[in-house]
Amino acid sequence: MFSAAPAAFRQIFTPPFRAILWKVLALTLAILALTGLGLDNLVLHYAGATNPWISSALSVLTGLGLFVGLVYFVAPVSSLVAGFFLDELAQRVERETGPETMPGRALPAGTAMCLAAKFAVVSGLVNLCALLLLLVPGINLVAFFCANAYLLGREYFELAALRYRPLEEARALRRKHAIYLFLCGFPIAAFVAVPIVNLLTPLFGVAFMVRVHKRIAPLPGAA
Repeated sequence: MFSAAPAAFRQIFTPPFRAILWKVLALTLAILALTGLGLDNLVLHYAGATNPWISSALSVLTGLGLFVGLVYFVAPVSSLVAGFFLDELAQRVERETGPETMPGRALPAGTAMCLAAKFAVVSGLVNLCALLLLLVPGINLVAFFCANAYLLGREYFELAALRYRPLEEARALRRKHAIYLFLCGFPIAAFVAVPIVNLLTPLFGVAFMVRVHKRIAPLPGAA
């Protein structure tokens, strides 16, 4: 884990990953911006404010509220967007970490997107709970990091493992190494905790967990 995380961090800044990064960033920011604009117009519409000053104040307050809220939903949105590129990312990591092993199989497009959508929904719910826990001093950060470490460690590992084994086998492997994968989730959770940097979460998560999977589950062709 201690060598895999720095290696994954370095890889997300290589040219192939940067090309995908710009696509993920552009799509994620576009989705968040459109969502924010839509919600802002919705609030102003239902508030029924006709005074320009009141409308401006409502717009500012809504914008501030959306900014705080959307910070916590950047991770699930970027994960959903990155679902289009997960196989390409994983394939590049596999080539760098062990070209002598048998390459993984690309997931069917429908399966990959269903997994990414499920991940985004569950991640959003977990982060919503963490957002509510901000009102409880002393446990908010602990809850945020632990929840995300568990969720992210589990989901990114399964995405990496599914390129080599059926879903049930991937889940059995994940359960067998549950504690280790929970700990591996903390570096990914650290990405989620930093605004702007959290847009890199899917790239780091894939690069990191492909390496972790190779370490705990030797692949065909490995020495």
